[in-house]
Amino acid sequence: MFQSAPVEERSRRIVETVVELAERGGFEAVRLRDVADQAGVALGTLYRRFRSKEDLLVAALEREAEQLEARILARPLRGENAVERVTAFFATGTRGLCRRPNLTRAVLRALTSGDPDIAGKVSGFHERMARLITIALRGDASAPEPSERERTLALLLEHIWFSCLVGWSGGLHSQAGIVDQMRTAAALLLDGAA
Repeated sequence: MFQSAPVEERSRRIVETVVELAERGGFEAVRLRDVADQAGVALGTLYRRFRSKEDLLVAALEREAEQLEARILARPLRGENAVERVTAFFATGTRGLCRRPNLTRAVLRALTSGDPDIAGKVSGFHERMARLITIALRGDASAPEPSERERTLALLLEHIWFSCLVGWSGGLHSQAGIVDQMRTAAALLLDGAA
């Protein structure tokens, strides 16, 4: 749906404010009233666009995913084979998320909230990630729709990555550990799927 420039600008300011507040103080620091005040919008305007703190944080994740997609499309992933390209994809995505640890922990908490109102947005994020993983698998951004096999591989890899990120957020894994686990998962899944 088309949004006017002022509406897009307000949404951009709101999401930037969410990113700033979450990185400064985590999940608890993202309070709708504070977001509205710092973004310079009325609380009612904020509520018309975002229903909850979780909704705001998922919007911040959508922005991160858009930036990741732009990077991947601008500079194709390097690698001699699918495992190397998939590993490069997850290294890039992990680095992007881990550079703002408090924001990422807040986003992970929002994603696992079970809020049915944000399920569609979370699903959209998963679809975008599956497309990007498929690009990494193929080494080609211009290829047609993914096959059922590619969709399944992308879904499994994404689930493993999410689990690794949750472990990282609790201090169980390092950023490098996530990438190592994704390399291992990609090698096992792709060798087994050949």
